[in-house]
Amino acid sequence: MANSKTILITGTSSGFGLLTAKTLAGKGHHVFATMRGLTGKNKAAAKGLTDYAKSNNLKIDLLELDVTNDDSVTTAVETIIKRTGRIDVVVNNAGVGAVGPIETYTPEAAQRLFEVNLFGVHRVNRAVLPHMRKAHSGLLIHTSSLLGRVSVPFFGFYNASKYALEGLVESIRAELSAFGVDAVIIEPGAFPTTGFGGNVTTPDDAATASSYGPLMEVPEKMFAGMGEAFAGNMPDPQDVADATLRLIETPHGTRPLRTVVDRMAADPFEALNKTTDQVGSGMADGFGINQLVADATKRLN
Repeated sequence: MANSKTILITGTSSGFGLLTAKTLAGKGHHVFATMRGLTGKNKAAAKGLTDYAKSNNLKIDLLELDVTNDDSVTTAVETIIKRTGRIDVVVNNAGVGAVGPIETYTPEAAQRLFEVNLFGVHRVNRAVLPHMRKAHSGLLIHTSSLLGRVSVPFFGFYNASKYALEGLVESIRAELSAFGVDAVIIEPGAFPTTGFGGNVTTPDDAATASSYGPLMEVPEKMFAGMGEAFAGNMPDPQDVADATLRLIETPHGTRPLRTVVDRMAADPFEALNKTTDQVGSGMADGFGINQLVADATKRLN
């Protein structure tokens, strides 16, 4: 395939990451599907993906990668560079959820969540960006959430981690523009069939949690109600994989910052994103940042 790209995806043991790996490889790209515990907790998932690649004659290589570990990230990226000489696209998909009152999480538990959802992304980006900037080409895709735009009760720390991710990408998008590297965000809505519920942390301060009484039942009842609401119209997680593919196929410089993937509530979030883009661009213009970036880009190139 003439336009085949080398693509690194984190968190491919299940859900969006697994579907994205299959979808992108199915379009002729060379996918490096990464996850933790290749020979441990995710051994079965790794074998399933390996078998799928073999039976469909797809270029999917599995690598161990723990986004919370510097050495693991560095080793995975260096392995890809040695094998292929480049990394064209990174899909920062690995993430964990958090459900429960904010007070019931200790600072240590909150930090562990941010290690994956925010600092893990930063680790991966820092490892690949020297290669992308040298090539003057690349695409960083970040899986966020509609809960990175609007907060709801009992998801506070998950909200906070995704809000932080969105802010990080907004900034790095401008900072990398001079180097020919795009940074974008995908914002999925609720997808009950992705196994998200099995990858959610719960409060670690049991004593405080018990004092919330029946309020602790709210998240479980909410998830049950969500299933009923989607009955007969269940969202298809393949939509997220397809949105990722479309971003990769979109020409550099024309990719939107945010892509909403939700069949029920897309319109208000797209309106919110449009307004945010306008306000952010206006601020950057007002402080002269856009012009300074443009001037610096000319000197770099």
